[in-house]
Amino acid sequence: MLQTGLDVLVENEHQVFSGKRLGYLSNQASTNRDFVHGRRVLKEKYGDQLTCLFSPQHGFYAEKQDNMIESDHGVDDVTGLPVYSLYGKQRRPDARMFDNLDVLIIDLVDVGTRVYTFLYTMAYCLELAAERGKKVVVLDRPNPIGGEKIEGNLLKPAHRSFVGLYPIPMRHGLTFGELALYINTEFGIGAELKIIEMKGWKRAMLFRDTGYPWVSPSPNMPTPETALVYPGQVIWEGTNISEGRGTTLPFEYVGAPFWNHDEIEKQLAQIELPGCFFRRVCFEPTSGKWAGKSCCGFQIHVLDTGTFLPYRTTLALLQTVMLLYPDAFKYKEPPYEYEFEQLPMDLILGSKDLRVRLEQGAPLLALEKQWQEELLLFDTIRTKYFLYT
Repeated sequence: MLQTGLDVLVENEHQVFSGKRLGYLSNQASTNRDFVHGRRVLKEKYGDQLTCLFSPQHGFYAEKQDNMIESDHGVDDVTGLPVYSLYGKQRRPDARMFDNLDVLIIDLVDVGTRVYTFLYTMAYCLELAAERGKKVVVLDRPNPIGGEKIEGNLLKPAHRSFVGLYPIPMRHGLTFGELALYINTEFGIGAELKIIEMKGWKRAMLFRDTGYPWVSPSPNMPTPETALVYPGQVIWEGTNISEGRGTTLPFEYVGAPFWNHDEIEKQLAQIELPGCFFRRVCFEPTSGKWAGKSCCGFQIHVLDTGTFLPYRTTLALLQTVMLLYPDAFKYKEPPYEYEFEQLPMDLILGSKDLRVRLEQGAPLLALEKQWQEELLLFDTIRTKYFLYT
C-alpha cells in the first residue's frame, strides 16, 4: 500500500521538528488516504508548532480558474492560522512570511509537466529559504504520469517565465521531491532540504496503479486521466482553440467552431501517433474560449499508456490546424502568467524556434530528432536525483 510523504512523516518521524515553528504549503489536494487534510494532521501531531499556511496558484481550495486569477491572503477557518497566498500580488514569498517559521513543509500534488506553476512556487520558496537560513521539507507524492518516460524539448533560457524557469522537458518523469533535489542542486540554490520519501511507489506506476485517492490539485485537473494528456494539451492555452475548459473533460476535449473532422483526420493519418484514439466530438463550453458556441473537435482517449506520446500527439494536431486554418487559427496574445511581452505559445513550448518551424510545416519527427541529444542529457542528470528505483 502506498504511503505518501505525509503518511510517512506522521507515522514514523514524530520528533523531526522538535521545537521548530512550522509553515505548511498545500492546497485542497494535500490529504492523506482517508481524505483528512494535511493541516489537520499536522496540527494534531505538532500543535502550536504549526504557525502558518501557504497556498499556490488557484487558491487554498483550488477554486480559482485559469491563469492570472489571484488569491488574497486570509485566515484558515479550521486552524485559525494565517494563509499566505503565493499567487496574488506576488508569486514569491517574502521575508515577513518566513519570519513565522523555522521549517517550511511543502506538500503539493504535481502533475508531471513543466507547465505547472506549483513547481516554481516551490523553487521560489527554496530560494528564500536559502537566503534566510530556513529549512525546507518536501513531503513526496507520486508523479501521476509515472517516473520513467520523459518527452519534449528543453526550455530555452530566453523563454523563462512562471510556467518555465528551468531547462527541463515538458514531461520530466520526476516526483515533486526529486524535482526539489534537482533544482536545489543543479541550479545552485543550496537550501537546507529534506525529502520525506514515499513508501510503496515504483517508477513505472501511474496514479491509478497506486490505489491512492485522487483529489484534484487544480480546477481543470479532475482526474489522473487528465494528467496523462496534459503534457500536450496544455499547449492549447496559447491559442484560440478550446482546451475543453468549461466542459466536464478539460484537456481531454479540444476543438473550435471552424474545425472539420474529415480534414483534420486526413492530415493526422500521415504521422504515427501511438497509444491513443481521436474520437470525434462536438461540445459547447460553458465558460472560457468559445463559451456558448458549438465546437467541432476530438476527445483524446489514451488506449496504451506505455506507448502514448502526449507531446507529439498535441504538436501534430497543433501543426495540422495551423496549416489547415491559417486565417481562423490565432495565438493568444500577452499577458500570460505575468509575462507581458512574449507570445504565450513561446513560453509554453519553451522555444520560439519550435513554434516557427511548426508554422513552416517542418516534419514533426524531424523536429523531435533535433532535441533528442539534450533530452538524453537531461535523462542522465535526472537519474542522480532518483529516490525510487
